[in-house]
Amino acid sequence: MQIEVSRDVFRLAEAFTIARGSRTEAQVLTVRISADGVTGWGECVPYARYDETLDSVEAEIRGLPDGFDRGALQELLPAGAARNAVDCALWDFEAKRAGKRAWELAGLARPGPELTAYTLSLQEPDKMRAAAQKHAHRPLLKVKLGTPDDMPRLEAVRAGAPEARIIIDANEGWSAEVYADLAPHLTRLGVELVEQPLPAGEDDALLGLDRPVPICADESCHDRASLPALKGKYDIVNIKLDKTGGLTEALALRAEAERQGYDIFVGCMVGSSLAMAPATLVAQGVSVTDLDGPLLLAEDRDPPLTFDEAGVHPPDAALWG
Repeated sequence: MQIEVSRDVFRLAEAFTIARGSRTEAQVLTVRISADGVTGWGECVPYARYDETLDSVEAEIRGLPDGFDRGALQELLPAGAARNAVDCALWDFEAKRAGKRAWELAGLARPGPELTAYTLSLQEPDKMRAAAQKHAHRPLLKVKLGTPDDMPRLEAVRAGAPEARIIIDANEGWSAEVYADLAPHLTRLGVELVEQPLPAGEDDALLGLDRPVPICADESCHDRASLPALKGKYDIVNIKLDKTGGLTEALALRAEAERQGYDIFVGCMVGSSLAMAPATLVAQGVSVTDLDGPLLLAEDRDPPLTFDEAGVHPPDAALWG
């Protein structure tokens, strides 16, 4: 089995800003696993929030021993970007070798399209209102917030898209006090969900706070080991393959989180259609799908995922799985 790692850069259609900073391109690692004339591939997006860099993640992948399978991989690498790219490449490899689709190998029903959120970048209120107006036709808008003065931004988005469904993502940017001030206005403004309002290390404060709309754990939830610490704080968990370390753990996390009574949100980093493709299998029938990464790009893989009025479609075999 041969493992190849390469770096790819995809230009964004416009600057993308969250509470932690801005970017104008998506820098990803692409992993190809080959044996007996068959090649499978996967993509990951190293994330500085989790102390990952392109160099560190590439080193993890290149440090893998010869001759392992997906089961062994779960022990060889921790949850994170490196394991994600390798795990998804193995799924693609196994599907091609078996002449089946990845969803068949996983024992899942044939997947279909899922409506996906579209993310509005964090900007000044007037620019966020203009962005909301531009994308008001989309079925669900995800609004990036996370500053001490977000109320004007939220009001501006609602004014720009008065009929749109809205969820908000604070990216750990609020304090308990800021959240408490904003919370009474969320229902009035038609907000359906708040994603990670407080820093992951400070989210015990949620235990005593009113939750007028559901709260989703993102940075606080990586894999199944995260679940015990979420009890009483969150209503929904955000499953991202770059956090779980691949499709294998993502499917297991979804099953266990549902067993424990959580709703499911399937999200993504800003990556290409190759990164989103395996996540479409996890997203089937969940409460919220946020796999809009390719929609934020100025360029993508060939062939890309299909996005239309029905949402994001599962990948063709020519792309993945």
